[in-house]
Amino acid sequence: MAKLNRGLIVSCQAVKGEPLYGLGIMRHFARCAVLGGAVGIRTGYVNEIEEIKQEVSVPVIGIIKQEYEGSDVYITPTLKEVKELIASSCDVIALDCTRRARPKETLDELVAYIRKNAPEKEIMADCDCMESAEEAARLGFDYIGTTMRGYTAATKGMTIPDYDFIAALVKKFPGVNIIAEGGIWEAGQLEKVWSLGVYAVVIGSAITRPMDITRHFAKVIK
Repeated sequence: MAKLNRGLIVSCQAVKGEPLYGLGIMRHFARCAVLGGAVGIRTGYVNEIEEIKQEVSVPVIGIIKQEYEGSDVYITPTLKEVKELIASSCDVIALDCTRRARPKETLDELVAYIRKNAPEKEIMADCDCMESAEEAARLGFDYIGTTMRGYTAATKGMTIPDYDFIAALVKKFPGVNIIAEGGIWEAGQLEKVWSLGVYAVVIGSAITRPMDITRHFAKVIK
């Protein structure tokens, strides 16, 4: 049985440089999301994972964003971040699964470490293309997500949500839980994505990032 139920997962994050960073309110966003029907939460930083786990009873996908010189990989990039997430209360650990150069350990090594030292935790692959999804399937990830589609050099400029890509993943990996993430701003988009047969959908900015939500509407007027 997968830890994550089918349905809507809400990403509750605020990174350094954003207005909501460090205010300790992600737990309240998470509670609102669950009361609204979310079946899971995705969040970054260990302290926010712990605060959210105290606030809600749904599974939490944990990530740690950290930049390293010489690599564009920043979502749980090394063993250091993996160990921090293993020690946390998160239920699922998300890893960047793109084919970009990693700062230290290989993806194989990180997955093997988690499976050996934290078999109770599931693993989500943040992918950008079919090749990275194939790698995730080979390594036995519990979930394959479209998180990085449009955010890597290889996929920059692509329109998201990429319905064709999502449909291709569902068709190619029938036994894998596909999670659609990225670019969903309207109910109509969500309806179309869900009709493709995905296991779950992650929405973040359109729900929990007021500055981005305002910018989304303001640009229409401008």
